[in-house]
Amino acid sequence: MSAKIQEKQGYLPDERPSTGKLLLYALQQVIVMFPATITVALITGFQVSTTIFASGLATLCFILITKRRIPLYYGSSFAYLSAVFAMAMAEGTEEQIALWNATGVLPAEIISKAQFGIIMSGFVSIAAGLIVKRFGAEKVEKFLPASITGSVSMVIGLTLAGNAMSDFLGIGGSINGLDVVQGSPVATAWLIVGIVTFLSTCVYSRYLKGLLSQLPLLLGVLTGCVVSALFYFVGGINLFRAVPAEALAASAFKLGDGSIFALPAFTLPKFSLNALVGIMPIAIATIPESTAHMYQLDIYVNDVAKEKGKGHYNLVGLLGENLIGDGLCDMISGFVGGPAGTNYGENISLMAITRVFSVPVLVVASIIAMVVSCFTPLIQVIYGIPLAVIGGIEVYCFGAIAAQGIAILIDKGVSMFDSKNIAVIALVCIVGLGGQYAFGGNIPFFNMMIPCVAGAALSGIILNLILTLGDKTQA
Repeated sequence: MSAKIQEKQGYLPDERPSTGKLLLYALQQVIVMFPATITVALITGFQVSTTIFASGLATLCFILITKRRIPLYYGSSFAYLSAVFAMAMAEGTEEQIALWNATGVLPAEIISKAQFGIIMSGFVSIAAGLIVKRFGAEKVEKFLPASITGSVSMVIGLTLAGNAMSDFLGIGGSINGLDVVQGSPVATAWLIVGIVTFLSTCVYSRYLKGLLSQLPLLLGVLTGCVVSALFYFVGGINLFRAVPAEALAASAFKLGDGSIFALPAFTLPKFSLNALVGIMPIAIATIPESTAHMYQLDIYVNDVAKEKGKGHYNLVGLLGENLIGDGLCDMISGFVGGPAGTNYGENISLMAITRVFSVPVLVVASIIAMVVSCFTPLIQVIYGIPLAVIGGIEVYCFGAIAAQGIAILIDKGVSMFDSKNIAVIALVCIVGLGGQYAFGGNIPFFNMMIPCVAGAALSGIILNLILTLGDKTQA
C-alpha cells in the first residue's frame, strides 16, 4: 500500500506514521487537550505546570496499562471542580484561603489533601472496570443508572454557577491594585472582556470546521486576551494578572535560575477525611462519559479498519480495561500533584477528523506535554491570563457540564414519568444545589460536613437501591 493511500485511509491503533507526520500529529493532540487541562488548573488553583505534566505522565501510563491497545488521551476533568472547592474550604485555614484568593494558587498543604481524595477516587473507576470485566457493562448501569449519573452531572455544573458569575463580573474583587467597583472603568472593561470571551467561544464551537472546531476554548481565550490587550494599550486598563510567586518558586529543580526550564512542583498526598468523602464519589460522574468515548472510538476505528481491509478492532470489549486504566491514571496524577481526570472527547474528535488513531502518536504527545510543562515562559503566560477571560470560559464550560447531564438523561431514555426516576433525580438535585446555596457547599450531617455533590451522588445511589428492592426487572 502506497504512503499516499495509507495517509488517506488513516492510521489504526497499532500503526505508526512516518517520523515527521508522527511529530505533527502528536503536537495536534497536545494543542487540543491543552485548553481544558490548563483551565481546570487555573480554576482550582492546582499548579499549572504540574497539571500539564500529570496529564502527559498519566496518558503514557494509560497506554502501557492497556497494553497499547486503546488510543486515548487522559486530561483534567471539570467534574471534580466543586468537590475540590468544597474540600479546600473545609480543610483550609483563613490564611490559606486568603492566599488562594489572592494568588489563584492553592497552598501545597491543601493540594496534598486533595491528592488523597483523587487517589482514592481511582478505586471507584477500577471497581467499575472489574465489574464490567466480570459481569458486563449492564451491571454497572444498574448500580449507576443514568438517572443518577445524569443528574449528578447537572448538579456539578450548576453548583459552579456562582464561581463562574463571580469571575465573569469581577465585582468586589481587585486587579493590579485596582478595585473592581460596579460602574468603574475597570469593571466595564472586565465585563466586556468576559462577554467577548464567552460569545467568541460559542461562535467558534458553532461555526468552525475541521481541526479548528476542536479548539474553541483556546481560540476564545486568545480572543479575550487580544481585547484585554486593547484595553491596556488604548485605555490604560491592565486586566492581565501578575504571575504569583507561589506558581514558580515551588519547583523542585530549576535549570540555571529557572527562568527557562524548571521541573513542576510535585507534592505528596496527605490523609484527609474531607477529601475522601468529598472527592472520591465524583468518579461516578466520569464513568458514563468514559464509557461513551469507548463506543465512539470503536465506531471510528473500525470504520478505518474496514476501508483498509483489516480485521475488527473490538475496543468495546476493552471497556473494563479502559475504566481500570482511568482509575490508575487518577492515582498517578494524584500522586504527583495533578487533578483527577478522564479520557478526552476533544482528542477523540481530532482523531476522527484526521483518521489518525495511532497509539505511537499519543505516546509522543504525552512526552511533549511533559516537556512543555517544564518550559517556564509558557507557564508564566498562562498565569497572566485575565480572570475576566477565565470567567467567560467558565460560563461556557460549567453550563456545558450541566447540559451534558441532560444529554445523558435523554440519550439513555430516562423516563420522566417513572416515579423512581423522579424521586432519585429530585433528591440528587435538591441535596446538591440546596447544599451549595444554603450551606456554601458543605452540608452539616450528623456532626459531619458532607460536600454537596458527594452527598447528592451517595444519596441518589442509596435511594435508587432502596427503590429497586423487589423490582423484578432489575434482577
